[in-house]
Amino acid sequence: MPNMDLTIEEAKIVQWIKSVGQAVEAGEGVVEVETDKATLEIEAPASGLLVKILAAEGEVVALGRPVGVIQLK
Repeated sequence: MPNMDLTIEEAKIVQWIKSVGQAVEAGEGVVEVETDKATLEIEAPASGLLVKILAAEGEVVALGRPVGVIQLK
């Protein structure tokens, strides 16, 4: 989970846009999260294959914690 704002410490996973096994491109939306201020898409930091989801929909996670694993191309 990238650090989005100095005042936000956690976010809730609303919906995974991509599923395990799907290809992702750098900059493409992968997961939708909700904070106390907004709902937004988190973009893939690199191109590759989403191989593991570490945080389920509905789970609240701290910023900086990994929520998924992308195997690089």
